[in-house]
Amino acid sequence: MPLQEFVTVLVRDPRIQKEDSWHSHIDYEIFIHTNSMCFTRKTSCVRRRFREFVWLRQRLQKNAVLLQLPELPPKTPFFHMNNPHHVDHRRQGLQEFLEKILQNALLLSDSRLHLFLQTQLSPEDIEACVSGQTKYSVADAIHKFASLKRRFPIEDEERKRGKNEADSDSESSSSGLGHSSDDSISHGCKASTVPEES
Repeated sequence: MPLQEFVTVLVRDPRIQKEDSWHSHIDYEIFIHTNSMCFTRKTSCVRRRFREFVWLRQRLQKNAVLLQLPELPPKTPFFHMNNPHHVDHRRQGLQEFLEKILQNALLLSDSRLHLFLQTQLSPEDIEACVSGQTKYSVADAIHKFASLKRRFPIEDEERKRGKNEADSDSESSSSGLGHSSDDSISHGCKASTVPEES
């Protein structure tokens, strides 16, 4: 019996990032765990700020004109990054936005969405990659980002299972699993297991 496809997305761990002595912003961790064939990586973790979500929504809407995309939480002049209620309300809105986006097959076919969720490329670099102006493909960019990050516990379990099933000491070159244990390039994402659904 085939497994039902799932995509779990969590928006969590808001952090204040100082740009300079006068400016700062909040970014959020986006954790993805899936068995969907639509995704290059089955587990990923990136950090994004609100204005990058705004950019993503605009690009997705431009490419799917007939669809009514879900709204982002409103940008309000009263938002204060030191107010936990404001920050959590925005975080919840961003998660709801992504949950709805990831339920639409047409939007799942947009390479920008995958680069947004599975790499730390800037919006400008995402556009360059999607339009073929880079030396790397979308899949290459996702694999490259993954190779810079540590493995997640779920991936370690899958890798061990694969090794045991193949009865081999070598990893498959197509596994795409990252090999770096350097936490300094993890972009603040914490290793995580997916919470059980109740």
